[in-house]
Amino acid sequence: MSEFTPLEKSADLDQRHQSPEEDDRKRSSRTREQSLTGFNELLFSFKEHLKVKNYSPKSIESYGGHLPAFFDHLKAKGITDIKRVTKDVLTGYQLAQAEYRTKENKPYARDTISVKLRAVKRFFEYLEESGRLLVNPAEHIKEPKKETRLPRAVLTEDEARKILDGPNLSMLTGIRDRCVLEVLYSTGVRLEELTGLTIYDCDLQGGLLRVNKGKFAKDRVVPLGKHAVKFLKEYIARVRPHHTRKNKQLRTLFVSQRGAPLSPTAAEIIVRTHARKAGIKKKVTPHVFRHTFATELVRNGADITAVQKMLGHSDLSVTHIYTHVAGVDVKKTHSLSHPREKDKEQKEETTPDIQSIKGRYRHDQP
Repeated sequence: MSEFTPLEKSADLDQRHQSPEEDDRKRSSRTREQSLTGFNELLFSFKEHLKVKNYSPKSIESYGGHLPAFFDHLKAKGITDIKRVTKDVLTGYQLAQAEYRTKENKPYARDTISVKLRAVKRFFEYLEESGRLLVNPAEHIKEPKKETRLPRAVLTEDEARKILDGPNLSMLTGIRDRCVLEVLYSTGVRLEELTGLTIYDCDLQGGLLRVNKGKFAKDRVVPLGKHAVKFLKEYIARVRPHHTRKNKQLRTLFVSQRGAPLSPTAAEIIVRTHARKAGIKKKVTPHVFRHTFATELVRNGADITAVQKMLGHSDLSVTHIYTHVAGVDVKKTHSLSHPREKDKEQKEETTPDIQSIKGRYRHDQP
C-alpha cells in the first residue's frame, strides 16, 4: 500500500521537478524575509536604547523613520547581515544620498542628508556599544556642513509688546495666554520645552526656570524676567487651580480649560491668534519669540556664551547667527570693550609721527 495519496504524490513530484531558478528565487525570498526581520529587530532595540538615553520622542521618530531606507539600500546590495556592512558600503550610501533626485529633479537639502547620515551614525554607535559589532564602520562618516541661515522673522520691540498686550486679562484663559507669551519672550525656550514644564520647574522667588530634557536631553536653568514672574504668580495662584480642579494630581505647568496638559499645537495657536489680533503681518510662531529673545540680548550687549547657555545650544557657532541678525558692530564693540582702547593717554603718547616716517623713508631710497 502506497504511503502517499495521489494529491500528495503530485505535490511531491512538483517539488522534485522544480527548476534551479525557482529554488534560487525561493531561497532569495526567504533570505530577504529573514533579513527584514533581523533589521526590524535591531531597529526596535535601537529605539528602545534611545528612550533609555532620554532622547526626545521627535528625535527617536526621526532616526527610526530614516533607517528603513538605509536597510533597503543594504538589501539592494545583497547585504542581509549587519556585520557585513563596511566603510565602503557606507560611503556608497552617503554618495547615493548626495546624488538622489526627487520627482521634481531636486536634490536633498543639506539638513535632510545630515539627519539621514546622523541616524546611521547613531545606529552603528549603538551596535558597537551593545556588543553586536566589534568595530564601528560608520566612524568615518561626516555630515555635510550646515548652511548658515538667518531666522526668517524677528519681532521688533514694538511688535512683541503689541502681542504681549493682546490677551484679555479679565478672562482666565487671557491670563494663561499672557503667561505663555511672557515666558516665551522672557526665556527663549523651545515650544516642546514650554509644554513640558511642570509646576516644580518655576523658582518664582529666585526668578529662575528649570528646563528639563531640552534638545539632546540636556537640562538647563534660565532666568525669568520680572514680567514673566508677575504673570506666572497670577496664573499659578488663580487660573491653574481652577482649570485643574478635577485633576489635582496633574503637575504640568500650562494646562487647557479642561485641565489637560497644554499641547504644543494649542500653544502655537495661542501665539498665532494673538499675533494676528495685534495686526502683525509676519508669520509668528513660538520659535519667532525664541529668535527675538536671542536677537534682543545680543543687540543689547549680552555675552554670546551666556546667550548660548540660555538657548541650550551645544555649538557656539549656532548662537553666532544672532550677531548677524542683530547687526552687531564688531569694531564698535572692540573699541568700547578692549582695555587698550579705553586708555586715551597712552593712545595719544603712541601716535606715530607720519611726516617724520615718510621723510625717513624718502632719505633711505637710492
